Amino acid sequence: MFSSSEPSMADPEKPTLSYLDSPPNTSSCISNCGTLFTEFSPPEISSLRKLSENLDTLFRSPEFDLYSDLKIVVDGGLEARAHRCILAARSPFLKQVLAGSEKDRYELKELAQEFHVGYEALASVLDYMYSGKVKSPPPEIITCIDEECPHESCRPALDFAVEAFYASYAFQIVDLADVWKIRLLEMLDKVSKDDILTILSVANLCDKENGRLLNKCIDGVVRSDIDLVTLEKALPEDVVKVIMETRKNSDMATSIINVPPNKHVRRIHRAIDSDDIELIRLLLKEGHTTLDDACALHYAAAYCDVKTTTELLDIGVADVNHRNPRGYTVLHVAAMRKEPKIIVSLLTKGARPSDLTPDGRKAVQVSKRLTKSVHYYKTIEQGNASPNERLCIDVLEQAERRDPLLGEASASLAKAGEDLRSRLLYLESRVSLARLLFPAEAKVAMDIAHVDGTPEFSSDKVDLNDSPFVVREDHLSRLRALSKTVELGKRFFPRCSEVLNKIMDDDDLGELACLTTGTTEEQLRKRKRYLELQELLSKAFSEDKKAQNSSTISSSSSSTTTVEHGRSRVSRR
Repeated sequence: MFSSSEPSMADPEKPTLSYLDSPPNTSSCISNCGTLFTEFSPPEISSLRKLSENLDTLFRSPEFDLYSDLKIVVDGGLEARAHRCILAARSPFLKQVLAGSEKDRYELKELAQEFHVGYEALASVLDYMYSGKVKSPPPEIITCIDEECPHESCRPALDFAVEAFYASYAFQIVDLADVWKIRLLEMLDKVSKDDILTILSVANLCDKENGRLLNKCIDGVVRSDIDLVTLEKALPEDVVKVIMETRKNSDMATSIINVPPNKHVRRIHRAIDSDDIELIRLLLKEGHTTLDDACALHYAAAYCDVKTTTELLDIGVADVNHRNPRGYTVLHVAAMRKEPKIIVSLLTKGARPSDLTPDGRKAVQVSKRLTKSVHYYKTIEQGNASPNERLCIDVLEQAERRDPLLGEASASLAKAGEDLRSRLLYLESRVSLARLLFPAEAKVAMDIAHVDGTPEFSSDKVDLNDSPFVVREDHLSRLRALSKTVELGKRFFPRCSEVLNKIMDDDDLGELACLTTGTTEEQLRKRKRYLELQELLSKAFSEDKKAQNSSTISSSSSSTTTVEHGRSRVSRR
């Protein structure tokens, strides 16, 4: 799973911690095993070491699936294999869960109910349960893709440490939980202010006994500029109360961040939470506050769905580049949210991608520091959606270039001229092809253009022998929605748009875009040719995309690491 040659996560300068090696004097992580070592004679220690090595070898064996008798399923369908007897022996919690149960499949979210744990963190904990050693995960799991980031405590590393800490705590593996708690204490002085909230959330669940990590987190938040609304959304009420009371008794008592939102701002926020745009309009007419004063766009971009955010934008009375009291624009907040549809909506309304955060980062850098290398560089098969993180970065990078394609989307659209029927048929074909080749990108553009709210214009409904084509309002609505979809594709996904141009401008495909239904031999031939070319070009594009991904990664790193556990693999190619 993870290389046994890696140093301990708790301290890179120290040897790997193990049940079979005496713990360092400066660490109490596994001090509960100290008496065990003193009672064993050297042959017994050697025997235990051999047992540990054998279990470790079995855990990494390609035939591991053949021997395992239990699987733990993680969100996304990944499965981690294990042995009931090993889990029961190493985890008091799992021993109780497995007792009297004949199930061979367990959902991780049912075992770790209070906090999300990802596949990589679970695999690391299982690795420790077999080998008794804490090993560093592959770098692509704990590094972001921002080249300027030192990668000491960026968000991927923090997420991994937090999830591993919680899983160790939930499974009652005390010595491993202590290792990760020490690691989180070390990271606290290096992470961003907002990331302290992530550590505080898990510390509030797992560190109430001695409270060292919990207290240090609270102290960090007290001294930060994190506002009350953010605290209320991220933390339990009792923790927020402790933070605000501590602030009141400190020299930050007069700071603007300690001033609760007034009742008018609260009403705006509640209306946004309820997706009640009409109520928002009425509240604005009262004149007690504005959307900018309430930082309404920031609030919606951080906590509400895409529909609510776009409707709020459409009111048109808020400054899309307004900064909240912490100095963040709405685009910065959307980048933290990692929702590409909101980012595209903001950019189309004039959000500036070049604006900097108080610590000097653009929105694209904010997004990059939140994105795991393994997710960004993951090869995407044709027809499968790109990860949201990757889409966000692609959109923001393109917005900074400011070089959308000019003129018609392609030669075939230009040939269609102003004939409404021809243009509709062309756009329907183009958007359908985009959904096949670029599902995630197409969905972003289609949702913002509200394509689903218009009736589809199908060639099956048109006949050349009919009387002249009659333009209806629903045709115009569909044309506007499809045209906006294509324009958004040109602006934010130019590479995808170029591929679609090449396909659509093929002579046979271009003619087919304007074809009507019919059963003539020529029409059937072209329809068959369309399907053949579509399949051929889809396969060709898939191979091209794989090659492009491999080339990108080769230039950024000369090493390739594959994480494997049972049948599930997380790889960076």
